[in-house]
Amino acid sequence: MTMKLYCFGESGNAYKVALALTNLGLEWEPIFVDFFKGEARSPAFKAINEMGEVPVLVDGDTTLTQSGVILDYLSSKTGKLGGKSAAERREVLRWLFWDNHKFSTQIGTTRFLMNFLPEDKRPAGVIPFLQGRLKGAYSVLNDHLAARDWVAGADMTIADLSLCGYLYYPEPYGFDRAEWPHIDTWLTRISASKAWAHPYDLMQRAFLAT
Repeated sequence: MTMKLYCFGESGNAYKVALALTNLGLEWEPIFVDFFKGEARSPAFKAINEMGEVPVLVDGDTTLTQSGVILDYLSSKTGKLGGKSAAERREVLRWLFWDNHKFSTQIGTTRFLMNFLPEDKRPAGVIPFLQGRLKGAYSVLNDHLAARDWVAGADMTIADLSLCGYLYYPEPYGFDRAEWPHIDTWLTRISASKAWAHPYDLMQRAFLAT
C-alpha cells in the first residue's frame, strides 16, 4: 500500500521524512499542503492533525505526526536506519531529541523569519539571537563529526536524516557549509547516496503557489 506524506517543499521536517522514505525504498505519495495559504490551519486539515502541522504520514490505518515519531516508525517498520544495537538505538534517539530541541526548531524559525515573513513583521533582535544560539549547535555537531562518518553509529541512521533536513535548503539563514568542514563533508556523504534528492525535487513548493 502506498504511504501518503502530507507535506510542502519548504518544510524541513517534512523533508526529513521524505528522505527516509526514499532511502528505505518505500512506496509513497506526497500530498501537497498549501501552508502559506493557511491550509494547515483549516478544519479539514486539523481533522488529520490537530496540531495543524506537517509532516503527516498515513500508512493504511496508521496516521502519524511529528517528524521524530514518523522516522522512528519507519525505522521500526523496516528494521533499517535505527542502529545495530540497543546502545546505538539510544544514541539515535539522543540525537533525534537534540535535533528537535536545539537544532531544527531554531533553524526553521530563523529561516522562516528571514525568507518567508515580510521584513516589517520580523521581531527586532530575534534573528541575531537565534543565529548566535545556532552557532553553538553547529559547533556541537561539527565537533561530533570530526572523527566519524555518521552521527549515531557506523552507518547512516534516522539521526543523520533528521539532523540534515534543513541544511540543504538554499534560502539564507546564517549557515555557511564552508565554515563547518566536518558538517560539510557529512552532508556531501549523505547527498552522494543514490536515494538522495533535493527537497524541492521531492515535494511541491508552497511559497511559489501563493
